[in-house]
Amino acid sequence: MSGSTTILLDKSKLSLADQTFLKLESALNLLGGIIIIALVLFATVNVLGRWLFDMPIDGYIDWVEQSMAFMAFLGIAYTQREGGHIRMDMLVSRLHGRRLWIVELVSSVIMLLLTLALIYGSYLHFWRAYSIGDSSLDIDLPTWPAKFIVPFALTVLALRLLLQIWGYVRAAAENSDQPVAVPLIEDAATVAAKEAASIIISDDIVSDDIKEKE
Repeated sequence: MSGSTTILLDKSKLSLADQTFLKLESALNLLGGIIIIALVLFATVNVLGRWLFDMPIDGYIDWVEQSMAFMAFLGIAYTQREGGHIRMDMLVSRLHGRRLWIVELVSSVIMLLLTLALIYGSYLHFWRAYSIGDSSLDIDLPTWPAKFIVPFALTVLALRLLLQIWGYVRAAAENSDQPVAVPLIEDAATVAAKEAASIIISDDIVSDDIKEKE
């Protein structure tokens, strides 16, 4: 499952590297969001153009197909950093301390190996499309930019996994209960307490605004 997580920070080299790398991940995630919004507007214009003027956007399907890779992969490293990917944690949630960090370490190493294999395969796929000048069927849109974004985004993910492996190694070595730079899954009680606190803060802000207007 995907639960709420917390990322702890301190002044260590690991935490500074995590925060610095987060800037790149956040920028890529933002770019992915912008592309999604642009695609929504694109679809709206296409529908209205077809309905009102019988003039749909030329090559609409080709543009949508190429944008899918950007939408799917640009935020993958950011999601990994935040612990947002779906996973089965029925057994892991019962572990604590060094045993938990060792299990998380092994899991991250396996993920890294799979990611490296995917980087290799997707890069070959991109290079083949670039070399032969592969293009879409309708408007001959080059396909290599969309195919390039896959190994690029996976490389960013691999770097994030290396940072998390560093974090889990450190946590296991120190047998820490509060390691930095790795997602700490929160239990239901903690999540509920945070949600209640956010509601209280929101109510206080609204009350203060009303008092100022009065």
